[in-house]
Amino acid sequence: MDDLKNKVAVITGGNSGIGYATAKQLKEQGAPVIITGRRKEAIEKAASELGVTAIVADQSSVSDIEKLASKVKEDFGQVDILFVNAGITNKGTIEEATEALFDSIMNINFRGAYFTLSKFIPILKNGASVVFLSSNTANMSYAGTSIYSSSKTALNSVMKIAALELAPRKIRVNSVSPSPTETEIMKKMGMDEEAVKTMMDAIVENIPLKQMGTSEDVAKMVAYLSSDAAKFITGADFIMDGGMVLS
Repeated sequence: MDDLKNKVAVITGGNSGIGYATAKQLKEQGAPVIITGRRKEAIEKAASELGVTAIVADQSSVSDIEKLASKVKEDFGQVDILFVNAGITNKGTIEEATEALFDSIMNINFRGAYFTLSKFIPILKNGASVVFLSSNTANMSYAGTSIYSSSKTALNSVMKIAALELAPRKIRVNSVSPSPTETEIMKKMGMDEEAVKTMMDAIVENIPLKQMGTSEDVAKMVAYLSSDAAKFITGADFIMDGGMVLS
């Protein structure tokens, strides 16, 4: 498959999970891929495995984002595909919330994603595709997810406005909103394998299709939205959760 041949792709948070799977998918379709991440060892290891380029950058730091955009411009020129994927999650009630927790989630999931798009706009090619990784929780209400859900709801709002602002350049902006998948992000919450399995079993019970989505499912959607087959799609949020929002 070479649907994305020679289309330069940048993926934030590409060393594991959905970012890693998407880098693999885009490369298989012919795209030169750049992945980013905060941890030098992890991002370089992933890049070596995938055969892609690694650039260390922290999405919570606007100065890092500016340096990233500058480096990509210097080495690759313009960008055809921007997948703003990096994000973190955590659970806790509004009463339990701390300013530090609020800031850590918002700085990466919303502020960082916002400025990643902002700083990359000048080097996006006309006709480029931008995809945000959102979450089905932006369309649901669960106790204990107020900060995370709010960050993704805000992101979806920016996505729609960006779609309008960039339409004159034929740049399409969309978001993909999966249900939880078993990725490293769960382990970052301090959950061991048994706890992850227990959580996944509980989630499956609330999914009409009675199965978990995979990182590869999301990767294929991002690839589709980045291809010419989706050239008339912009400002849309694609919920990929097996019908979870319906139950």
